[in-house]
This record gives sequence, structure tokens and C-alpha cells, in this order.
Amino acid sequence: MSAAPATPTRRTRNKVPEPTATFWIIKILATTVGETAADFLNSTLNLGLTGTTAVMSAVFVIALVAQFRSGAYRPSLYWLTVVLISVVGTLITDNLTDNLGVSLIVTTSVFAAALALTFVAWFAKERTLSIHQIDTPTREAFYWLAILFTFALGTAAGDLIAEQLNVGYLASAAIFGGAIGVVAFAHFRLKLNGVVAFWIAYVLTRPLGASLGDYLSQPQDAGGLGLGTIATSALFLALIVALVVYLTVRQRRAAVVAEVTGIDLDAPLTSSAPGGSAER
Repeated sequence: MSAAPATPTRRTRNKVPEPTATFWIIKILATTVGETAADFLNSTLNLGLTGTTAVMSAVFVIALVAQFRSGAYRPSLYWLTVVLISVVGTLITDNLTDNLGVSLIVTTSVFAAALALTFVAWFAKERTLSIHQIDTPTREAFYWLAILFTFALGTAAGDLIAEQLNVGYLASAAIFGGAIGVVAFAHFRLKLNGVVAFWIAYVLTRPLGASLGDYLSQPQDAGGLGLGTIATSALFLALIVALVVYLTVRQRRAAVVAEVTGIDLDAPLTSSAPGGSAER
């Protein structure tokens, strides 16, 4: 696939991180926080779905604008945006199902179609879906739109399996974790395209993280461990902060090395992780 955009446009360095093991860990943690934080604001603080949606959408827009205005990948800003879009994506599905009475089957189908259409439009415009080339405002817009739909889709699919089909939180986590394992095997052993593997895994980590969050936070009589949304959110947020601090320090050290030696340690190479396609 061609790396060139369809029309001349301003380019920056890649605005998003490489899909390393740390990336996937933070992604799952952020997904869990999205589930538990939405429940905390909605139920514990009694903001309600409408109030919670309004507040979190406003905060998310502010973070997204800052992300677009940033000239390069900033770990703290990027992952803040991911956490917030996780909350907003969860709330979109919750509003449709709880406030408007749309079935989970319908929302799952609609968001799957919306994500597919986003990829079609993205490829038609840019001739690539590679996450190694999020280096123009247009590509970044498609990237975040796709991520929003992955969170909404993952929420609907996760709730459909865990709650409506009564599979349970822990069993659902095992199902989605196993599905991610299958994708990883297909990528590493069967040479499934890295871009395809990345986006499938990205969708699946949403219900995995949500199922884990519900299992930890929900009462025991509802199939959870009863830790509550506050403890679960605080625990996972602390882990996210620690990992983001690590990434920030690592990035700064790499910048110093690049300045002294001229070698950019953060320059993307052909990766073996999902998303690490050589189509760059």
C-alpha cells in the first residue's frame, strides 16, 4: 500500500505510539478505567447518564484538541485522550441501550458497520490504514474516529455476551482473552496482516478490559469480586500513570541520545507486534 497521502498536506512525526507490549497493557487498563469510571460517575456520584455524558464529552473534546495541536507523540496526552475516549465510547452505547432502549444486538451491528465504513473511507482517502503513518491531520482524524467506534462496539459486544447472554464477567474475559490469543497466533505464526491484526485486537481489548473491570468492581451477588468502582478505577489509574511516566522518561532519554548521536531510538521499525506491518 502506498505511504503517500492523496493530496499534499502538512506532515508531522507519527502522532501515535508503536504497538508494543506496554501499549497493549495500558490499552487494557484504560479500557477497564473507561468502564468503571463511567459507572462511578453515573451511579456513585449520581450524575446520571446524561450528565456524565455531557461532562466527559466536554473534557474529551478539550484533550482531543490538544492532541491534534501537538506536533508529536506525547505519552501523557495520548493516553489521557485514550482514557477519555474509552469513557465516552462506553457512554454512547449505554445511552443508546439504557436511555433509548436500543437492543445490544442492534448497537453491536451498527457500530461494527460504522467502524467498517470508517476504514473504507480512510483507505479510500489515504491508501493505507497503517498506524505507523498517523502523521497528518486527516489520518489522525480517521484514527481517532476508528478508536471511538472500537470502544462503542466493544462495549456493546461485551455487554451482549456478559449480561444479555448471561455468560458472566469472568467467563467473558476468558472468551475475549482467548480471541486475542487467536489473533496473535494468526499474526505471528500464520502471517496475518499486521494492520488487520492490530485493529481486531484493538476491538477485542475493549470488552476484555470491561469484563475485567466489571468482575473486579461489581458486587459478589452479581458475579463480581465487590471491590467497587472507586477502588478498581484508582488501582488501574495508578498503573496507567506509572507506565505513562515510564514511557515519558524513556522518550526523553531517546531524545537526548538522538541529539548526541543522531540515532533516533524511537524511529519505527518493522515490528512483529500486531499493527507492525511493513506498509509504511
